[in-house]
Amino acid sequence: MNKLKCESVDDFFDAVLTLENREECYKFFSDVCTTKEVKAIAQRFTVAKMLRDKKVYTEIVAKTGASTATISRVNRSLEESNNGYDIVFERLEK
Repeated sequence: MNKLKCESVDDFFDAVLTLENREECYKFFSDVCTTKEVKAIAQRFTVAKMLRDKKVYTEIVAKTGASTATISRVNRSLEESNNGYDIVFERLEK
């Protein structure tokens, strides 16, 4: 997390926190990121959900198209994380 921390990232996160709904997210992220970048982040999120649900790599590859390297990286993030995924998953479950 400390690698990320800087004024420009703070400003970006503050901007994201002003978004109020999915449509605003689509508008903002399509301006800020390429389609490929947004889809890559979304793919990692789906991989994290599937790993959390104890799905096996072959099932994750089949559903998401993610490489085993990406799945391993996400798995490592879940194991050594700052609990960012956990915060979001818990809030989505409510």
